[in-house]
Amino acid sequence: MRLTTLLLAAAWTVGASGAEPRFARGLPERPDFFPIAVWLQSTDNAARYRDIGINVYAGLWRGPTEAQLDALDAAGIRLVVGQSPTALKFRDRPTIVGWMHDDEPDNAQSLGKEKGYGPPIAPSKIIESYRAMKEADPDRPVLLNLGQGVAWDGWYGRGERTNHPEDYPEYVKGCDVASFDIYPACHDHPDVSGKLWYVPLGVERLRKWAGDRPVWTCIETTGINNERRKATPAEIRAEVWMALIKGARGILYFAHQFKPTFIEAGLLADPDVAREVAAINARIHDLAPVLNAPDVPDAVRVETDDPAAVATLAKRLDGVTYVFAASLREGARSATFHLSDPAAAKVEVLDESRTLEAPAGAWTDRFDGYQVHLYRVDRKKR
Repeated sequence: MRLTTLLLAAAWTVGASGAEPRFARGLPERPDFFPIAVWLQSTDNAARYRDIGINVYAGLWRGPTEAQLDALDAAGIRLVVGQSPTALKFRDRPTIVGWMHDDEPDNAQSLGKEKGYGPPIAPSKIIESYRAMKEADPDRPVLLNLGQGVAWDGWYGRGERTNHPEDYPEYVKGCDVASFDIYPACHDHPDVSGKLWYVPLGVERLRKWAGDRPVWTCIETTGINNERRKATPAEIRAEVWMALIKGARGILYFAHQFKPTFIEAGLLADPDVAREVAAINARIHDLAPVLNAPDVPDAVRVETDDPAAVATLAKRLDGVTYVFAASLREGARSATFHLSDPAAAKVEVLDESRTLEAPAGAWTDRFDGYQVHLYRVDRKKR
């Protein structure tokens, strides 16, 4: 059993340094823990999700029930769920590590079958609900998942609030963790379809609006409603790492397929996708102490044909520098990375079985499309 797996199976509410955590019954605040969730899935598959690196369930169908909580406990998975009278009966169960609003309140709301749609739920209502949840239980954080309007101002699904991004700084006042979803790989609108950069754009915008609240993002793993196009394993990896590079503090996989047939666990039903998601998650868990370390924004400078095309995140842990880089645009390009310290270094490219020499602290690499490279930089001894 990997060390990370053992750590994740340990106590869930101990603070990173033994101090009282921000939320006494919330997610673990330890350097080795990084939340990787799946959206609204049956607990019958909890063990299978655990085996591919999932450590949080977000939402339960007609739950929580004692049997569902027992199944999650057996798998070592924790739960963020809607706060209802039924759910509050289980407030003493450590399984529950957070509460959540109903999904996508920023979208136009259904008026009932064949009655069309009304306006989104007003931010003031979200704030009111948040205060009520906090009053009922101040010891757990509240998650708010917003729709694709976070990244795409033209999202017509917001109805009368389309092209009103000013709503979002108000929405996030009603949560402790802010999340959003947009699924460009399988999107059917030409403004978004295939443009994976909407994912990191949404993370960047939501972080600005959310202030010091952590931001999560939802990642597509199927075709959802698109029968002709679904996210490929490479696109899923790109979306995850682009989000992390832009500062996402949690990943939430959307696993459903609705067309041509309904498959709740569509992620698990596709062996290639499940294999890639497992590999992505294993790497995130292994790098959790790095991802949780402070950013070092001045550690690296990038030269490329388009300064906005390659995003980087630099971290430093135990004397080792990590540079995570992603191309945010289609097409091939080269990029040269310059470390602030010009000493010679050897660069290991994680998950690619190759190393690069960095004389004077600089190296050049190639990006094909929305490609991601994860660099571990070791200084050569002088």
